[in-house]
Amino acid sequence: MRILQFSDIHIGTRWRTVPVKKWMGKRAVGAANLLAGRYRAFLDNGPKLEALAEFRRAQEIDLVLFTGDYTALGLEAEFVAAREAVEPLMDARLGYVNVPGNHDIYLLDVVRDRAFERHFGDTLHSDLPEFQTDGPWPLVRLVEPGVAVVAVNSARPNPWPWRSSGKLPVEQLAALMRLLDDPRVRDRFIFVLNHYPPRLADGARDGWIHRMVNDDELLAACAEIRRGAILSGHVHHRYVVQVPEVNPAIVCCGSTTMAGREGLWVYEIDGDMVRAVPGSWDGTSYVLEPGAAVEL
Repeated sequence: MRILQFSDIHIGTRWRTVPVKKWMGKRAVGAANLLAGRYRAFLDNGPKLEALAEFRRAQEIDLVLFTGDYTALGLEAEFVAAREAVEPLMDARLGYVNVPGNHDIYLLDVVRDRAFERHFGDTLHSDLPEFQTDGPWPLVRLVEPGVAVVAVNSARPNPWPWRSSGKLPVEQLAALMRLLDDPRVRDRFIFVLNHYPPRLADGARDGWIHRMVNDDELLAACAEIRRGAILSGHVHHRYVVQVPEVNPAIVCCGSTTMAGREGLWVYEIDGDMVRAVPGSWDGTSYVLEPGAAVEL
């Protein structure tokens, strides 16, 4: 089995078409930040995502995972463009699993309009719906014998311009702990999807304005997973880190399309062997780096 993880593509839009009322507060500050230079890092999103679809076909990927931030500012037009851009990645043999990022739940208007659910609702079905306590979350996919994907949503609106923190709701955390002990899940290799990485590459917590505030609780819930990995995005650098007394490694995808930092992971599963192979952009296509593979 081969699984592709990509993340943080930050699809933008033509802002002149956006109603003036959408530009109040944080979104105006975010747009100013993009205009100051960040948007240039994502100008090649279109060609890169086309190349990613070709990479997926060439690598015979069975399952695709996305760890959040389809959009730049959580605008309706961005969701429309993002859905169109990733559509070629969504017909993998074993399906497509995704979680929203903080930019996808940018402000309260996105939650009120249910933008993520409207555009990606067909991806939110769970094989164990009895554990869903917060809309579709936690979401579980039992993927062929031996593998489970468990997705939780820690993204939340952050009205203050300088904050991009998240929080895993208490009800999701409690449900996650129960389902990880369920016999239909616990003996499989478990991929836990969460937009925010609970640790940075050096093992430290992220800054308080940028991290998931209850990241320690997530690590405690996942600590006894026998075989698995915690997959994330949000931090735009690809890395893998092991935390003391926590069995599963933390694997951050970074951003798959950000110029100069393009990253992805391909997970190769053969019986009890699971390894994470990093991928990068060579200027025209995505390529794997098997010499830097990590056993999980």
